[in-house]
This record gives sequence, structure tokens and C-alpha cells, in this order.
Amino acid sequence: MSTESTETPSSGAIDYVEHALLAARDLIESTVTRHRRELAQDSWAGTALGKVPLAEVVDTLVDCAERTVSVVLSGNEEQTRAVCAALARPARGARRAVVVRLLCEEPVLASGAVRALARTDPRCEIRVCDGGLPALPEALLIDGEVVYLRRGPSEPGRGPGQASLVEDPATVRALEMMFAGTWGNAVTLADYPRLGGRLCPDSVRRILECLRTGHTDEVAARQMQVSLRTYRRYVAEIMRELGANSRFQAGVRAVEMGLLPSRH
Repeated sequence: MSTESTETPSSGAIDYVEHALLAARDLIESTVTRHRRELAQDSWAGTALGKVPLAEVVDTLVDCAERTVSVVLSGNEEQTRAVCAALARPARGARRAVVVRLLCEEPVLASGAVRALARTDPRCEIRVCDGGLPALPEALLIDGEVVYLRRGPSEPGRGPGQASLVEDPATVRALEMMFAGTWGNAVTLADYPRLGGRLCPDSVRRILECLRTGHTDEVAARQMQVSLRTYRRYVAEIMRELGANSRFQAGVRAVEMGLLPSRH
């Protein structure tokens, strides 16, 4: 009786084939993302870039990133929302391995969008520049190859914001170096001072909970074991740092920023 021998490829051959396929996939994805960006830029070429919807530009550039996305946010609410929304969307194509660095000024944290992104996207490292962003414009830097700059909001009656797409290598490199220098001197979001100045986080949460549940100042002050005047000073300080105009708004923003659990 004859026996048939079956040959199985060695593990080395399997590894080689797998490596080749992965390399081919990466090349295809890289080509597709670059082609997508070129098509988008061609479509924007017929009009002033400032007139192109901000969300469209940010979505396209973030989706076309292959290695790094570096963001500078200095307080433009429209740009903050657009960038955070683009980064929060499920990763597509090559973007799954992108390193994301978000550098912002302290006022940007008041919107809650940045802190919400930090809670939901572990790949995104966020740092805060407490002393402002000297000489560094609000920008979106993609792969060290292209920089999107936008100044001014695009609001009805005020015209479109001024925007430009920079691809000159020397200029892009200079902006990358400025970003790296400011990034190195900024503090991580986790290390950034929490609300309430000298108040401990537990005290801040207790005060916010009192505001959310509608406790009177007298009752809340007794629970905190502080004077009524001191309690009201704490409340005013917390509301100021939250950028809230009312106690109800302070409670809403506290939930958005993860300082209070949401109620379902």
C-alpha cells in the first residue's frame, strides 16, 4: 500500500508570505490615503480654502494621516469641535496606527470636548500649555508633510475664516519644531491642575454634586463644614473655571468633563 506524503510549508515560509502580504496591504493603504488627500486638495483648489467647511477639511486630513496627527488648539470653538469629532470617529484604513498629539491652551478645556476625547481615545495624548501658545498658530500638522492653518471663525455675517494649506518642506519643518518645543514644556492633561485651586478633588466633586442636586448654599455649607461665605467663594471659583454662567450649566459641564458621573 502506497502512502502519500504531504508537505506543509515551514513556519519561515509562512512568516515570509504573511510579511509580504502585510507590506503590500500597507503600501495599498498608503497609496489610497495619499490619493484621497490629493483628490480633496484638487477639489478645494477652485475656491478659497477658508470657504470650505472646516469639518470637511479636518475629516479629510485626519483620515489621510499615516503616522502622526499633531493639533494646536487655542480657543476657536468651531475648530475644537471639528478636530475632536474627527478624532473620535472610528479609525479608518491606515489611521488605526496614527500617533495623535493634541496641544491646547487652558480655555479650550472649558468646552469639555477635549476631556471627553481623552476618556474615549487612549491613543490621543493631550497636553496643556498654561502660559499660552507663544508664536504658535492654531494648526493641524499631518505626517510632518502638510500643515492646515486657520484663523478666525466662519460665522454668518462675518465671512469665512482665513485658511491655508502649507506643504513647503522648510515651513512645515519649522512649524513641527515650534510644536515640539512647546509640547516639551506643556503638562499632561492628567497632571494639569484640577478645578478649585487649593480644593482637593473630593471637595470639588461634593460641591458639584450639591449644585446638581439643588442643595441650598446653607445646607451645602453645613455638609462641607465651611462658612457660607467660603462655600460661595468655592462655588464662584469652580463656575469660573468651568466657564459656566449658571449652576445648572456648571453641573452639565462637570458631567461632560468627567468630574461627575452622568445620570441615566
